[in-house]
Amino acid sequence: MSIALALLAAAPTEIVVTGTGLPDTPAAPAYDRVVLDREVLDRAASGRIEDALANVAGFQQFRRSDSRSSNPSAQGVTLRALGGNATSRALVTLDGVPLADPFFGYVPLSATDPAQLARAVVTRGGGSGAFGAGAVAGTIALESAGAATLGPVGGQALVDDRGETALAGYLAPRLGHGYAVLAGRWDRGQGFWTSPPDQRVPASVRARFDSWSASARMAAPLGDAAELQARVGAFGDARTLRFAGADTTSSGSDASVRLIGRGAFGFELLGYVQTRDFSNVVISSSSFRKTLDQQGTPSTGLGGKLELRPPVGGAHVLRIGADWRRATGMTQEAAYSTVTGLVTARRRAGGRNDDVGLYVEDDWTHGDLTLTGGARADRWVVADGFYREVAASGTVTGDIRYAARAGWTGSLRGGARLRLSPALSLRGAAYSGLRLPTLNELYRPFVVFPVTTQANAALANERLRGAELGAEIAPVPGVSLALTAFDNRLGGAIANVTLAPGLRQRRNVDAIRARGIEASAGLRRGAVALDGSLAWTDARVEATGASAALDGMRPAQTPTWATSLTGSVAPCGGCSAALTLRHVGAQFEDDLETDVLPAATTLDAIVALPVARHWSLLLRGENLTGARVVTRNQGGSIDLGAPRTLWLGVKLRG
Repeated sequence: MSIALALLAAAPTEIVVTGTGLPDTPAAPAYDRVVLDREVLDRAASGRIEDALANVAGFQQFRRSDSRSSNPSAQGVTLRALGGNATSRALVTLDGVPLADPFFGYVPLSATDPAQLARAVVTRGGGSGAFGAGAVAGTIALESAGAATLGPVGGQALVDDRGETALAGYLAPRLGHGYAVLAGRWDRGQGFWTSPPDQRVPASVRARFDSWSASARMAAPLGDAAELQARVGAFGDARTLRFAGADTTSSGSDASVRLIGRGAFGFELLGYVQTRDFSNVVISSSSFRKTLDQQGTPSTGLGGKLELRPPVGGAHVLRIGADWRRATGMTQEAAYSTVTGLVTARRRAGGRNDDVGLYVEDDWTHGDLTLTGGARADRWVVADGFYREVAASGTVTGDIRYAARAGWTGSLRGGARLRLSPALSLRGAAYSGLRLPTLNELYRPFVVFPVTTQANAALANERLRGAELGAEIAPVPGVSLALTAFDNRLGGAIANVTLAPGLRQRRNVDAIRARGIEASAGLRRGAVALDGSLAWTDARVEATGASAALDGMRPAQTPTWATSLTGSVAPCGGCSAALTLRHVGAQFEDDLETDVLPAATTLDAIVALPVARHWSLLLRGENLTGARVVTRNQGGSIDLGAPRTLWLGVKLRG
């Protein structure tokens, strides 16, 4: 803090408190980057952040289920078909703070309200730089909206045709030259049937959900050229999946403080703490008895960052920084006999991961040409790993302490953007990146009955190398086109590898190679807008040795095609309507390409009509055509995504 305060006097200027981080650097557009503004984020028919981000083709979770009907631990986020397991390979941040669960690596999507965001910046590829560890598939930077954007008070209340409710609200008072935002959200309902009618049994139930989140955020000036930002938040989520008793909960709390300097000598100083917990009961699909009770998975994430932008000349923007992250956690669970219903074993497993990153990056603008280059060095540590199993009799049947590992890994990235004319710009980039295996991948076995997946404490880090070329075209005012061709190789990719029927293990395969095309288009004509996004990806596993059976196969849960098209109109102040058509191609459930999830096309709509001062009537429709969206297929036993759902409600903005 003393360093930051000393820098306040470097160039005192009058500032406006925004609550945001440091501005984008000039070379940010050299990478494949999509910015979703508040209007786009707020028109998801489900009101959920994962559906808003799906406007960027190539964005995916491990499964197609949304955060009402999926197991939270499967909410890993990735880009560019670099998936294959449930851990996030894209780095998701909120106001600079990584959101992924410290133990599992999933993102708590139900705790993020898109109505509270100003924008989301999605960068596909480009794995190094600030907070670069973990960003092997790209980054998704979420930015909270401030009081000027939100207004002093707002909220919405909706009910759907199944009687489910969604309530959200906020207060955003001005405090001197700063502001505060107090926000909350509560979603609950009986849920929909995930099992098709012909596969339901007496134990089958709807996917019931009950989730809440609350946060308090403030931003205030500090000196003449800086602002202090602070945030605290908490969330809770309870879901029931497929069978009675298959209950899952997740919860957490967060606190962060950030100091931003906007003078000639820019800087950012950030510190944060996260606590998380997770529980899960697994029900046998044959006996319908409890087979596993994951009673708790407490974990803690700690981290911080310091970035300096010293004045080195008008043509250059230099970034020098360091960041640190620590993840600790363990799982506590009991295994049950499906015959007697009694405990057969109790298990505990966990450990600690650390990463310290040092980075430097420089952007140089020379006329219509912008060049960028950066280097990063990560000191990583995997330590304190253990696995302990005790039989019901009290006999210790397993007690393993894993040796600590550590090392240094370097990453590079560079790019260029050339503005040939007002209508055409070309860009290119190459990059590398790093992801440590999560504590879950290293130490915790799990069961999605009848398949058991073993952990693997010997997992190595994943390493990305990639390159891309792109063009941005604006042939006439109001029309924009962007096209990117990319080639990414994720070396040492961690996959769930089938060893025998009903048995898998997490292993490093040689690589996942993803090559493809990403395209986007936009049209603006007065009150009418049309936005489209498309991704075609040829993703293949490269595998030798014990995993050679996977060589040439497509990674699990990764479609070849994904596209989204949204048409919207805003004919008057406060009135708006949008229609979104989304298609996801066929994908395989498993690594051996045994079970297929068919392609799915859905149609969503949202309409807002002003009915009084500051009040609007909201109409929303999810999956209006009632398309059958298969989210899981295990030997013909399937789960389905959200059916046709109609919402009615009101919205306040004052």
